[in-house]
Amino acid sequence: MRLLDKVVVITGAGSGVGRACALRFAQEGARIVVADVKDDWAAETVRLIEAAGGSATAVHCDVTVEAEVEAAVQAAVDTYGRLDVMFNNAGITGMVAGPVFEETTLEGWQTLTTVNFGGVFLGCKHAIRQFKAQGGGGTIVNTGSIAGMVGFGSVVYGATKGAVNQITKGLAVECAPHDIRVNAICPGTMPLTNFIMVDPANPFSKPPDDYLDMAAGLQPNGRYVTAEDCAEAALFLASDESRNITGVLLPVDGGYVAR
Repeated sequence: MRLLDKVVVITGAGSGVGRACALRFAQEGARIVVADVKDDWAAETVRLIEAAGGSATAVHCDVTVEAEVEAAVQAAVDTYGRLDVMFNNAGITGMVAGPVFEETTLEGWQTLTTVNFGGVFLGCKHAIRQFKAQGGGGTIVNTGSIAGMVGFGSVVYGATKGAVNQITKGLAVECAPHDIRVNAICPGTMPLTNFIMVDPANPFSKPPDDYLDMAAGLQPNGRYVTAEDCAEAALFLASDESRNITGVLLPVDGGYVAR
């Protein structure tokens, strides 16, 4: 019970890494605010948590809308009395911006920047305000990416994740005197999440075996990254086991960035 009675807000918790983390954190005793722009997906995450004996509530949250991010934090306070962990996980892929850099539209660039970086900015902002108001410190976990650490995939997507990685490190230093820790997980290729959908019409369907083999081959250890892999890493960073760790970008990538 490494998160016993901790109150956690997770954005993008309706599927993929967000859902896996919500389920795993709840197993460890956390009370979860499931924040997602897709209400039916968020409701299903809550159902799964409650079916396993955990506690969760769902809130509609578009991370590009400041009032909705602030409301998600407030929902934690109103429902459970405080906020202990803010997990800024929501993000989208670079596929919306075109296959190559010079074909990136201004609209695509703005969408990626507003969701991937803007959402983390807003989540960190309102979490820090709440942590300082209630006292006692707090923990922020962000979902960065190895694409923000090395050249990998969509250029604009990687740039937004590089920004996430940098805000993580900068805030870790700025917030350390307030006992607020800020870290990030940086996943590699995740073919089984809704983050990259081979068939958008069937978001929870399993991709073909040849696609999975291709994804596995990108990692030096020959295994693709799962949402559950990310959940274990995020759990460590969210828990008191990492109480003296802040400003870390933790790759979950089978050794990709070590090459």
